[in-house]
Amino acid sequence: MKKNLYRAVLILLAVTAVQAFAADREGGASAPAPVRHVRYHRVRWNPVFRPSRESLLLQNAEVDRMELPRIENDDELEALKASGGLVPIVASDHIRFDPRLDPDRRYCRPWTRDFVEDLSRAYFEAFHTSIQVNSAVRTVQVQKKLRRHNRNAAPEKGELASSHLAGVTVDIQRRGLSREQVAWMQQYLMPLKQLGLIEPEEERRQWVFHVMVSNRYSEQREVKVLTVNQIASESEATAEMAAGTQ
Repeated sequence: MKKNLYRAVLILLAVTAVQAFAADREGGASAPAPVRHVRYHRVRWNPVFRPSRESLLLQNAEVDRMELPRIENDDELEALKASGGLVPIVASDHIRFDPRLDPDRRYCRPWTRDFVEDLSRAYFEAFHTSIQVNSAVRTVQVQKKLRRHNRNAAPEKGELASSHLAGVTVDIQRRGLSREQVAWMQQYLMPLKQLGLIEPEEERRQWVFHVMVSNRYSEQREVKVLTVNQIASESEATAEMAAGTQ
């Protein structure tokens, strides 16, 4: 008796399910909507300053010309700070740092700081925002650790060694910049590269402008300042002479 009742219940459930399915078909019930996959378009990487072996060779050749040591460890780093061989990059309304950058390594050579100051002020004037420094001086010890999890990082020794080890190089944040801002940076850096004052690269993995700065930059900067001051003085003298003849 119980078996017959159990069978009857199963049959009733089956019939009900078939009828419900038929009603859905007749009523035009729609099938579940297909899952839509959102595609995220990657920003095209088309650098003006493409990283290359040749660029690394140029950077190291310039470091050798300046007769600068590759800084081995924290002791050598602190000694260079104490002697003024390395100077601090100072945060301001036009310069900020990646918070992950150790304050002890927010240092560079004096001419590199001149470059960062000039670049950041010009950028701030153009866009009313600051540049971000992601990296500056490194030691050989730090570079070794970096290469453990970033195989694209330059070696810590040899003819292709990272120029960060000499304190002449900074990495400026590229990720998050608009096309206009990237183009502005490229246009700013190009004439300096052509003059042999810097050697820039646009790194893909880290998305930064890696810029090695020659000590010739400060020499050129002083000449430029003198020229501007001279022009201003001559203009002022001409104006005074013109006023005296009236």
